[in-house]
Amino acid sequence: MKLAYYIKDSKLELDPRVLGLLADLGSAGFDVTPVSTGSDVPGDVRMLLSFGGDGTFLSAAALAKALDLPVLGVNFGRLGFLSENKPEDVAAALAAGDYSIQKRGMLKAEGWCLADGPQLALNEVCVLRKGTAMLGIDVQIDSRPLPTYWADGLLVATSSGSTAYSLSAGGPICLPDARVLIVAPVAPHNLNVRPLVVPDTSDVRISFRSRDEKLMLTVDNRGFSIPSSSVVNVVAVPEALKRVVLGGSNFIEALRARLLWGGDVRNLPQL
Repeated sequence: MKLAYYIKDSKLELDPRVLGLLADLGSAGFDVTPVSTGSDVPGDVRMLLSFGGDGTFLSAAALAKALDLPVLGVNFGRLGFLSENKPEDVAAALAAGDYSIQKRGMLKAEGWCLADGPQLALNEVCVLRKGTAMLGIDVQIDSRPLPTYWADGLLVATSSGSTAYSLSAGGPICLPDARVLIVAPVAPHNLNVRPLVVPDTSDVRISFRSRDEKLMLTVDNRGFSIPSSSVVNVVAVPEALKRVVLGGSNFIEALRARLLWGGDVRNLPQL
């Protein structure tokens, strides 16, 4: 099987762990080629490997989605929820067929403000103030208005993104296959607002009240400057991304190991 791999941080290209993984894949009979854009990917490639952290995985996911390829995250970064796999585990698992393809939902952000057209996100779509003025954010869920948020910004996240920026904004942790969206204000200036979980069939319409002319729109790790008069629509795109999951993957264990979930002296083994 022919594989392609994507590296965002050029310093990793000569990392001994990367070179070791490439050698292991070659020994296992895989034909592996580096890529940086969609035009680099040969037509007979069957899987894209992302070498780096979760930020690299987001870039690789956009490339994989455009090419309809499954993507596997290999962790050379820090936390690693999306790029969860250790380099030393990958070659043997792929050679043995010890993996499955998991389909993850994405978000589509669109509106007249986006000159580059609709944008897809795996984790979240977020709008943030660029100036010093408080931002008023009006949200409609399926044409039903919510009370205005007064905050630094607002994000709409997928269940995959529940352990990313949404977590920092006080959002809940969702299992990756939960069919929900999270709507969460960023640094709200209200004592009585909380993140909201809605079905992923919802149509989320966002408009703004601001003294500033420009706002910042982020779509995963891509940023856009948009007029404060913009209207942004966010909808889910179910099962849009094919994510490769190795046999030993366990989301609950990842929460314990990486976020120290349940870290309490009462939960430690008794001596």
